[in-house]
Amino acid sequence: MADQNDKKVVKVYATEEDVAVSLAKYVADLSAKFAKERGSFTVVLSGGYLIDTIRKLTLPPYVDSVEWSKWHVFWVDERVVPKNHVDSNYKLAFDGFLSKVPIPSGQVSAINDALSAEGAAEDYQTGLKHLVDTGVLAKSSVTGFPKFDLMLLGMGPDGHVASLFPGHPLLEEKEKWVTHIMDSPKPPPQRITFTFPVINSSAYIAMVVCGPGEVDAVYKALGKTENPVLLPVQRVTPEEELKWFLDEVAASKLQE
Repeated sequence: MADQNDKKVVKVYATEEDVAVSLAKYVADLSAKFAKERGSFTVVLSGGYLIDTIRKLTLPPYVDSVEWSKWHVFWVDERVVPKNHVDSNYKLAFDGFLSKVPIPSGQVSAINDALSAEGAAEDYQTGLKHLVDTGVLAKSSVTGFPKFDLMLLGMGPDGHVASLFPGHPLLEEKEKWVTHIMDSPKPPPQRITFTFPVINSSAYIAMVVCGPGEVDAVYKALGKTENPVLLPVQRVTPEEELKWFLDEVAASKLQE
């Protein structure tokens, strides 16, 4: 496995539109690679503006050229609310992306919103284990955890990723694939989330950050200052590549 710094690529684009164009090509290229190599492409989505930033995939040439039938879609975290609720990451992804591309509905792994947070996390983990057992989802030879082909992640202003927040005990979860949180500092409080062992067993991670909201967190994560306490985003170390997609606004403090 490569050294962490060898795996990290930071790209700064002039505008959010430029980020969206480059991100679509990155995803489409990885889709083609894994569809050919493994016969499936396992993609993990997050919430926030990430879904809007992958909008180019719903347009030509990608909407017609990507092998959507090979895609299997997951969420790095989800709010424990009904799927039609305004806070649902599923609803966000469905409205902005999934409803516009022909991924088979049986290959979209939403949470069971009829269960409690704890039950939904256990149910989601059971589903992942079935996909590992059937070969749809790869398994890391390094860690033994599921190895997703690509995670598309965002970051909060506090440097959180998924529903793994600064100072929270879940940062240290080492056994579970999926766990639940009852006290998210950002509402709604009840969520399920992938754990760091799963996030870091991914092959590729795209960290997408645009606009002014996360300027300070980007600087703390990527700037030259040494922080005694790592932000959650600084713990993200996939097995193949971590590629940051930043616009000039998000990266503005890096360029000072």
